[in-house]
Amino acid sequence: MSDIVRCVIHPGVGVARLGNSPGEYYIGPEAPGQVPAPAGGFKDPAGRIKRQAARFRVYGLDQAGSVVREVTADVGQVAWRVHLANRKAGWYQFLNAMDLGVKFAKTAGRRNGAVVGAQRQKLVIDPGSRSITGVSQKGTAYHFDSGTFMGTKVPLGELRTDGQGRLLVLGGFGASASYLKKPASTFANNEGWHDDTSDGTVRATVTIGTKKFEAEPAVVAVTPPNYGQGLYGVVTMYDVVYDLFCRNPKFPLDPPARPSFWRHVYPVLERLVDTGWANRGTDVLFGPGSPSDFRDPALLARLASPAPAEASLRSAYAGWFRNPAGSAGPQRPTELPPFYGDAFGDFAQLGMDDLAVTPTQYRFLQQWAAGDFDPDPALRVRPATVADYPLAEQPRALDEANLESCLGGPFHPGIELTWTLRVASMWKAPFRLKLLAEGVAPKMDYGATLTPAEALGAGGVVEATAPGTLTWWLGVPWQTDEASCLSGYEIGTYLPLPSFWAARVPNQVLSERSYGRVMDPSLSDTQRLKHLFLRPEWLRFFGPDRLTRLNDNIARWNELGILAPRPAPTDLAGSGLSDRVWVETGLAAAFTAGDATWEQVRIAERLVAAPAPEAEQLVEAAGLRLTTEREEQPTEGHRRVLSRDEL
Repeated sequence: MSDIVRCVIHPGVGVARLGNSPGEYYIGPEAPGQVPAPAGGFKDPAGRIKRQAARFRVYGLDQAGSVVREVTADVGQVAWRVHLANRKAGWYQFLNAMDLGVKFAKTAGRRNGAVVGAQRQKLVIDPGSRSITGVSQKGTAYHFDSGTFMGTKVPLGELRTDGQGRLLVLGGFGASASYLKKPASTFANNEGWHDDTSDGTVRATVTIGTKKFEAEPAVVAVTPPNYGQGLYGVVTMYDVVYDLFCRNPKFPLDPPARPSFWRHVYPVLERLVDTGWANRGTDVLFGPGSPSDFRDPALLARLASPAPAEASLRSAYAGWFRNPAGSAGPQRPTELPPFYGDAFGDFAQLGMDDLAVTPTQYRFLQQWAAGDFDPDPALRVRPATVADYPLAEQPRALDEANLESCLGGPFHPGIELTWTLRVASMWKAPFRLKLLAEGVAPKMDYGATLTPAEALGAGGVVEATAPGTLTWWLGVPWQTDEASCLSGYEIGTYLPLPSFWAARVPNQVLSERSYGRVMDPSLSDTQRLKHLFLRPEWLRFFGPDRLTRLNDNIARWNELGILAPRPAPTDLAGSGLSDRVWVETGLAAAFTAGDATWEQVRIAERLVAAPAPEAEQLVEAAGLRLTTEREEQPTEGHRRVLSRDEL
């Protein structure tokens, strides 16, 4: 303990997520590439979404900056202080990212511009700071429940500690409402509305024996639920900030001279394949059975080889990716990734209408094409938990895992975090944001409008962060952005492409009922394959028009299914599947009330050929009714009655 001269909180940016389960939660990712697996799934027995907690730890460092050990309750005391706030409704409108350049970024007016003067403070939900110390602590004293919006209390979450005194931050319950009692009508700037997302600072005073340290602080962001567990953006927020730190000389972070295929190239390819479980068009292009299924062992072996004989193959695939240097030039819609960009909807035929990989990712892809990379397969497997990492690598693993779980674009405005994190002035050091002094409120009044020059200039909004300033650019309420930014807006292709945020807000999905048929060996392979590739719309229960869909999602966001990995069938010929598939799980009973259960359907299928009345009696006992005519009773878009022909 005498070697410790300073303490640092990790992750530098922690990510918590909303949920409406009052008691159940799970801890968010703490090791890169690892998917949380809460007991019972991501919803509680009543079908409510579990909140994701962000867990923070303190590490003690020596004079050289090397990690000595994690400071837990058995060696010292950590007194945590956390301040959460939501400033969305009192901020400026989101029109587009303000760092796009003077030709493209737009000047924004105030949200809720009719509220003026001192009354605007009522638009800010700020319950102040909460403190917590000790092990296994929880209770109402640690709740952020005193903040108000236009006079109405809006809880933002709570603090807890685990059995070793580490901090757990749990966010709000997904509550959104309008004090004007008007329906939502736009994707990001709904007047009179609030939600209970938030962000804020995480600080700690650490006592070890007679020594006392003020730890290097961190931040936490409370974001919407992750509806695509284990899926990642082709460009993650970690990729965005890693690129910033690699290319900006003010940061002491050097990229490897030669990229690893398994660490730096394959993740880009693999994420394209996996996104197919959330978007049908991507599945057609890169999914099981396609010529570009990068999970296929035979193809993968060739891609991982630096042999000159494979150079043309590597070059062909690397050439599909759009060069980020051309973002201000003409649009290149046939290039990859197949996602909309920051400027989509604002301009036409512009490069930034589509998402590009980061410059660092692009350089790695070019080196891979040239055969200048490390093919060591040992780097493919990563430790399963943060405890499995060497002590010196644990802080970086925590930083990476949290930022990797957030999308790195498009920032229009985004789902979790947004464009400000790619601005160098926001950062003190790699993965460590600059903070305003404790207790200092951020500037919120720049006049009737906020220009890009004001936002990016001296004394602007990207020089430091404070509680409520990371999420204030995002849509209010968050549900309207999710229900607005889908896929396939451009006409002219049979595929639902491009997409916005499929890895977090799915477009088309494999339903649990279809998965049951895929896994049933009593069916023919052809029938099972048909169900494997049947991908209904994730938001099929909402609508039918856009405005209805926005408000349906506000009211019923928690009833939607969550994509989660499940075992793939091992006996299905021609599927091209690897070891897992992503299935829409936990769909609300209200959406499936008219469905026969899979077990009922199996019984009916096996008995339907039997002579009447025996078959009908048995089927009736199973809870179904067979008819000789096609008979429909729509309930939430589903049929209650199955005909013989349908079976």
